[in-house]
Amino acid sequence: MLLPLAVMAREATVASPNGKLVVTVSDHDGLPTYSVALDGQQMLLPSALGLKADFADFTRQMKITATSAQPIDRTYEMRQTKQSHMRYVATLLNVDFENEKQQKLSVQFSVSDNDVAFRYMLPRQANDKPKCATISSEATAFRLPDGTTTFICPQSSAMVGWERTKPSYEEEYKADAPMNGRSQYGEGYTFPCLFHTPATADAQSGGWVLISETGVSSQYCGTHLSDYDEAAGYTIAYPMAGENNGNGTTSAGITLPGYTPWRTITVGFTLKPIVETTIAYDVVEPLYAPSEDYRYGRYTWSWLIWQDNSINWDDQVAFIDLAAKMGFEYCLIDNWWDQNIGRDRMAQLSAYALSKGVALMLWYNSNGYENDAPQGPRNCMNTAMARDCEMAWLKEIGVKGIKVDFFGGDKQETMKLYEDILYDANRYGLQCIFHGCTLPRGWERMYPNYVSSEAVLASENVFFTDYHAQQEPFQLTIHPFCRNAVGAMDWGGIIMNKYLSKDNRSRHQRHTTNAFELASGITNQSALQCVAMQPNNLDELPDVELDFLRQLPTTWDETRFIDGYPGRYVVMARRHGSQWYVAGLNAGQQPLRLTLDLSFIGSSAATLITDYANKNGAVAGCVKKTLNIGKKGQAKVTIQPNGGLIITSAM
Repeated sequence: MLLPLAVMAREATVASPNGKLVVTVSDHDGLPTYSVALDGQQMLLPSALGLKADFADFTRQMKITATSAQPIDRTYEMRQTKQSHMRYVATLLNVDFENEKQQKLSVQFSVSDNDVAFRYMLPRQANDKPKCATISSEATAFRLPDGTTTFICPQSSAMVGWERTKPSYEEEYKADAPMNGRSQYGEGYTFPCLFHTPATADAQSGGWVLISETGVSSQYCGTHLSDYDEAAGYTIAYPMAGENNGNGTTSAGITLPGYTPWRTITVGFTLKPIVETTIAYDVVEPLYAPSEDYRYGRYTWSWLIWQDNSINWDDQVAFIDLAAKMGFEYCLIDNWWDQNIGRDRMAQLSAYALSKGVALMLWYNSNGYENDAPQGPRNCMNTAMARDCEMAWLKEIGVKGIKVDFFGGDKQETMKLYEDILYDANRYGLQCIFHGCTLPRGWERMYPNYVSSEAVLASENVFFTDYHAQQEPFQLTIHPFCRNAVGAMDWGGIIMNKYLSKDNRSRHQRHTTNAFELASGITNQSALQCVAMQPNNLDELPDVELDFLRQLPTTWDETRFIDGYPGRYVVMARRHGSQWYVAGLNAGQQPLRLTLDLSFIGSSAATLITDYANKNGAVAGCVKKTLNIGKKGQAKVTIQPNGGLIITSAM
């Protein structure tokens, strides 16, 4: 088989299977670099490669000594992400480097039609030593063309914020910002990072670049991007010394031969490859088998609106009953249940829930020593002995999942804690959601009982302040292109109360329409989806809204991008079985009129749920009607300000 590979002097070039995405690797002047071009347009300019280990410097005086390439074509199945049947077709290029001391480092590039993934491999050296290494830093860089704008989220300082719980990936994104601005805390930016490259003569609309990482396990630390440097671009930054209350190293320790995680780059001239990418899962493998066939679905959650005072027997019975009436699979009971309900009564509460066809998920504090978060249960998840005892009890009383909160950062020892919790939970048939946490990095595939993570400025902030309530439309129209594009996101609730209060009459209002909230259940991807209804919603919401929530899927067989722009609006489609669900969100202050290509639905008509406006132009509620689709598969729709729509195909 002829491979798209050519080696000339000290340069190696590898192309994607369709030949349009090209990666060029060079050792010019002894500096290892790579660049990425799509259809001849530079998406990443020559950018540094290399790392520093305790035994060698692999960032300078390097030369390419050998290259090899091979095709990849494999399929695999997943249930808990944006697509169920995956096919990954790529070309794998291995480039061997050697420094002036003849110490060796290899870089692997896996190049598919819109994605580049690369990682480092450190072999044992000529004398078969060392057999282990500490990686203190990387030169790895990402140089984008001048004029590129950014959609990125700042990395917080360590041990700051409420009860010293940061960093927790809960800062605010900015849209279309210049590259040369300093990050808010001077610590760079969290993955994923989205960039819009400028238009050229060949690409009038410019291009899109999404940068992240995947395959981070207990064998490495998590990383992020540095602040922008005009010469180097953005570079890989390792954890901050202050994370985990100062405990643990900022470096990564690996055995040799050993690999770093994959850095991933998704590119396109439209946002379609960004929204639809599966690269986070394509280059990783499951680390263990599932202990059972895990059940996904929806859950109720009292804490979002009723807060800590709701963690008592009577209120949790009300939310279990709500889940049962709606046909939801789970009810999540949040912090302080150990004190306010107690372990003996929790066993009784779980039995009650199971009698209603609802399983419980319970909240835990991950601490430990990482921060000062006081909520209990504490010290149940931070050691193997504590986990084994606690999880055996959870299985005994019929609990099916845990939500673990308040992790300490991205150091390798924290990644080990995530992995240990997941592995032990799998032994007891428990699914895991993480909050106050880092970005998941391929974990849906690596850990079969992992479901989703917060790692986002989530719905609790809509409750806390009117400012964040106003920001909800912006946030939920940016995440399909950024945070949720690379990993499941537990946003924490399809919010159906008009007011952010238990009585639904006081405090500040929600600024989104009901159709917006319903549609967010489709645009926000998580196999366990929080529907933050309140018991009063059963009497207040019209049947069209209740009926939709009763049948809302949470697992998807296919995802398609239709239209949108980060932070302004998004329209995307997801297929569950034979039925398509098209969801649209508008973050603008004016009605958005669109012509959508719905030809993939294969029907001349579909069902539309959307907002309707009264004579004064104000949104008055939701309406369900038939949407006619033209002969060319097109349909005209209007999305109201801060509003939404849902289009469903015939079964």
